[in-house]
Amino acid sequence: MEYFAFQWHITDECNQRCKHCYIFAEDACKQLDAMTWPQMQDTFYNCLDFCEVYHRLPYFYITGGDPILHPSFWDLLGLMKEHHIPFTILGNPFHLNDEVCRRLKEYGCEKYQLSLDGLRQTHDWFRKPGSFDCTLEKIACLKRAGIRAVVMTTVSGTNIDEIPELIDTVVAHKADVFAFSRYCPTSEEKDVGIEPLRYRQLLADCDRKFKAYEAAGCETWFNKKDHLWTLYEYETGEFRIPENAQEGMIYGGCNCGNCHLTILPTGDVYACRRVQNSKVGNVFSDRLADLWVCQMEQYRDYARFEKCAKCELQPWCRGCPAVASGRDGSFYAADPQCWKEIG
Repeated sequence: MEYFAFQWHITDECNQRCKHCYIFAEDACKQLDAMTWPQMQDTFYNCLDFCEVYHRLPYFYITGGDPILHPSFWDLLGLMKEHHIPFTILGNPFHLNDEVCRRLKEYGCEKYQLSLDGLRQTHDWFRKPGSFDCTLEKIACLKRAGIRAVVMTTVSGTNIDEIPELIDTVVAHKADVFAFSRYCPTSEEKDVGIEPLRYRQLLADCDRKFKAYEAAGCETWFNKKDHLWTLYEYETGEFRIPENAQEGMIYGGCNCGNCHLTILPTGDVYACRRVQNSKVGNVFSDRLADLWVCQMEQYRDYARFEKCAKCELQPWCRGCPAVASGRDGSFYAADPQCWKEIG
């Protein structure tokens, strides 16, 4: 059976106010929401029901805010352990220590995702002073406990020139995984701030660096998360369209509508958290298995992609609809950083 991913925001509570955070992007004075413990239990079993109906294995990405700040955080992990369900934590570094990491591992935490959004000065400007050094320090803390340390970067026009050197820093601190995705514009800022060919150049620069590190036996795995990597590797000959590919099939690209849902602390269910207008229901009142059929179909109409529907890579790529939606308000708009010319 295949896995189905639930990105579950259990609380908005956070000890940072990152400048590019989508939680506070629309309303800097928003109420800080958090699920109650009974609501968390109901949500958990709603997710298991979904997986039973569609014959999927559940996988949870538990996040916030900073999920460890929720008073029932450890109760939730106990529920995960009771049902033998693996999970990843997406959180901040500040509350991690050897004892906390040991306990996370005991409950079944496979990976812990930290963020680095530039070199020290840039990252601390995005997040808060001291955050950069603290994040790097906690990589070793996680690894000592046997938890894979994942470093994720949000790329924008502000930090794009720092990404190659940031890769060197992450490798030097022996992170297990490094990946980046692009900033999703909010209502106040409608552009990622990167021209398409500049973004392609970043991919080329990173590709050379990744290959050099891999040849040297580097232990960091470079996750090419952005789907525009498919376009880049198609152009360089590393990706070829399979001869047995069937017309109308979707083989890769954006997981929205395929194997992913996001649940917020209010219970609101989103097709993708990075797509601001993608609410499809509420987990407290709706059965997720029903939402998947009735409400999520609108995100599986692949012929509606304005640019991608005309591209031979549509079944494998489709760029990032969240970035397109942030700028143009449409899930099916052209990816602003896609450099491919479509006739």
